[in-house]
Formats: sequence, C-alpha cells, structure tokens
Amino acid sequence: MRALFVFTSAESKRLIGRAVANMDEVKRAKKDDKIIIGHGSTNVYVAEEILGKEKMSEQIARDTYISGLVIRGTLCSTLGEERPPILLINRGKIEPPAPTMSEMLRDFGRDSVFIKGANAVDPEGNAGSFMAHPEGGTMGWSIGIILARGIHFIVPVGLEKLVPSVKKAVELCGQRTLDYSQGLKVGMMPLSRARVITEIEALGMLSGVKSHHVASGGSSGSEGAVTLISEGHSDEVQKAIKIVESIKAEPALEPRKGVCLTCTRTSPAQPQGYRTEGFPPRCQYESKPEEELPIYLRNR
Repeated sequence: MRALFVFTSAESKRLIGRAVANMDEVKRAKKDDKIIIGHGSTNVYVAEEILGKEKMSEQIARDTYISGLVIRGTLCSTLGEERPPILLINRGKIEPPAPTMSEMLRDFGRDSVFIKGANAVDPEGNAGSFMAHPEGGTMGWSIGIILARGIHFIVPVGLEKLVPSVKKAVELCGQRTLDYSQGLKVGMMPLSRARVITEIEALGMLSGVKSHHVASGGSSGSEGAVTLISEGHSDEVQKAIKIVESIKAEPALEPRKGVCLTCTRTSPAQPQGYRTEGFPPRCQYESKPEEELPIYLRNR
C-alpha cells in the first residue's frame, strides 16, 4: 500500500517531536536520567511531546523557546530577556539549569540525552547548526563533552532544511569570512555522531512505513512544505495515515524578533555575565534604532 502525505512546517515539527519522544533512549532518560533540550522551533514540539503540552505551557511560553531564527528574510535572534533558559529535565522534572554548559553536563553519561535542532540536513543524513555566537554558543560549549562521553545526541530536523551537502555548507560559512550578510553572520557546526530524525525517520519509527521525499514547497501557509510518498504493509500505511491526520492543521509558532537597538550576544548555554568586548559587529543592523532599519525589519 502506498500513500502521499504533505506536511506543513509545523506539522513536520509535530511529527518529528512525537517520534523523538517515543525513542527508547529518550523514554529511559526521562524516567531515570537527564535530558537537555536546546532552543529551537522543532525542539518546542519535542519538549511538548516529552513533557506534555500542559506541563510545558506551565513553565515556558512556546513561542519564546527559540534563540536564532530566520524571520522577515534575515538571520536574526529573539530578545534575550524574553528567552527562557535551556530545558534541563532530571528524571521527568524540569530543574533550573546551571550557569554554564560544562556544569549542566557534569553528570551526563551514556544514558543521558542531548537534543539539538539543526539548520541544514543533507541526503547523506548529515546535519549542521548555525553558530552566531563568536565562541560557538550551545554547540560550541557542549559538542566536545557529548563526543567525549558518548552521550546520546539526537538532532530533530525537517526536510525543509535539506541542502546538497552539509560538509560544503560548513566550509562556506564563517562569521569573519563574510563581507556582507542579511542579518547575523554565522559559522556552521557539523553535528557529528548525531542521530538525525527527519519526517522520513519519524514516520518509520511511529508506523513502520518506508518514506521517500518527492517534493517541497507551497504557498499561503504551506511555504516550506514537504511531500512524501510512504510505502508498506496495509496496516503500517493505515497507521501512518492516522498519525498524519492527527497532526493536520498544527498551528505554527509565532516568535518575535529581537530589538536591533539593544541586541546583544547571549547564549542559553552561558547566559550570565558573558563578556563580548572586542568582538566585531555580528550584524549590519546591530545597535540601529528602528528608523534606520529597512522597512521589512521595523516593528516586532
């Protein structure tokens, strides 16, 4: 049996979030160990599926759990003081994170889980994440510990972010190599040793179907949509249909961009008292009042 599915960006995120929450290593860590869920639009849905929407909403406004974002045609960030700290889940309960990533990961071991979204994924299953902070931000301060200890590293990312080659993207990016950038200047971190979960893996994990990416794009709210054809036994495809139908019309997030005039370099991995003196401007709009911004960037 074969079925064609179309996922809006929000529907993809819900599907992927549901699959990640159902992974054995995630369920085990939720019960007996620790989980870190980094900022990111897909990770909002991951967190809601792991914690439950109601429990999540009691702690965090879903539209604010984002750091960097692509908005109004630019690379931007959210407002630091509106941004919640990174989610640290200890045996199913949210607890305040430590001041630095090193301290947050101090007790993480082989049964712990680190979840981080991505800005790029390629046909080989490699993923990459932008770095707007000059010292690498969340991944810059955590990837060494993750790899050194063998911590479970999960990267949920939708196929709307498909690129030809993450390796090439990493080579091309670099904050100080860019003479012009529409918004933030960024490097890219290759997310080595990560288990990458796209819509294809998510549907397979939840229903058993084998899926193929056959088209992308849309309009009128379906920009970034992904079209898949899934194949499998009748019971598998019927299960996939029920799952997909249950997430249709998933509402999109509505994050707000930062204020250019007061935008500062902060990272949820090391938010308190980080010194940024001596670093060159990271964005051509940094420190500019509203009236000096292009029309499409004015007013949040």
